[in-house]
Amino acid sequence: MARGFVTYKAYLFKTKDPVIDELRTIIQEETGDKRLGTKTLKAIEVDGGPRATTMRNWFRGETKRPQSATVEACGRALGYRRKWVKSNG
Repeated sequence: MARGFVTYKAYLFKTKDPVIDELRTIIQEETGDKRLGTKTLKAIEVDGGPRATTMRNWFRGETKRPQSATVEACGRALGYRRKWVKSNG
């Protein structure tokens, strides 16, 4: 049975997961493509990232919570990796 939209006290956001904005910024800075066009997203897909359609749904569509594996694949296709850092809170 689906649980619906689950919220967590330790990780709150109102619209889309902040990781979507982080990836948008990385892609724009790495490629120089501020519009995140099809050619750019396809190149990330070819380099091992998620499908261009998936990324388009993150940036322009209704996706609010991308899966960790697709986020990781996108970052790694761009030459990045995620790292946990202790916060002060």
